[in-house]
This record gives sequence, structure tokens and C-alpha cells, in this order.
Amino acid sequence: MPDIALTRQHHLGLKGAKAAADKMVAKLDEKFDLSGDWSGNTLSFSRPGVTGNLTVSETEMVLEVTLGFMLKMMKAPIEKAVHEQLEKVMNEAPAAKSAAKPVVVKKPAPAAAKKK
Repeated sequence: MPDIALTRQHHLGLKGAKAAADKMVAKLDEKFDLSGDWSGNTLSFSRPGVTGNLTVSETEMVLEVTLGFMLKMMKAPIEKAVHEQLEKVMNEAPAAKSAAKPVVVKKPAPAAAKKK
């Protein structure tokens, strides 16, 4: 069972979610020296004392992190940092463009003035 589990709904689409995930891991790498690799839609990351997966779909991100014994004592600040980075990259990421074309409503041309 993971020590940290977060699920976040999004409107980024799969490509946007992967880009946001890459940004988040880059920021966490700066703070916690994490490294990660994609396998399909799952980003697996690790460092001594930490392992985890971030799985993305068209509409959802699921993060699960397992902490080693020594880092369990720092669970709260680690969880806060992960949550903050996730929120930051999700808020900065552009929303996915809808595949549906916008509906265009045409107004009828004005009737010609009647002659007397």
C-alpha cells in the first residue's frame, strides 16, 4: 500500500497530462533527486528511499508513492511538496483542445425593404 496516494482530474488530454507530469518530476528532481522513466502512460520514479508511479489518462492523474523507513517520518512535508508541484503544473498547463468543432450559428440576412 502506498504511503502517498493522490488522484487528480484534469482537462489536459493525454499529451498535456504527460507534459505536465514531466514538468512535475523535473521540479521534484531538483528538490528530491528523483529520476523516472515512462512505460506507456505510467511514469515510474525512484531514488533511495522513494519509489512511485504516476499514471495518466485523458482525464485523470493517479500518483502513488512508497516511502522507505527513514522518509516515512517526513511523509507530511514530502506529500505537501508533491501536491504543491502537481497543482502548480496542472494550473500552468493549457487545457486540451476539444476535438469537436465549434458550432457556428448563422443569422438570417435582413429582409429587403418592401417597395410601395
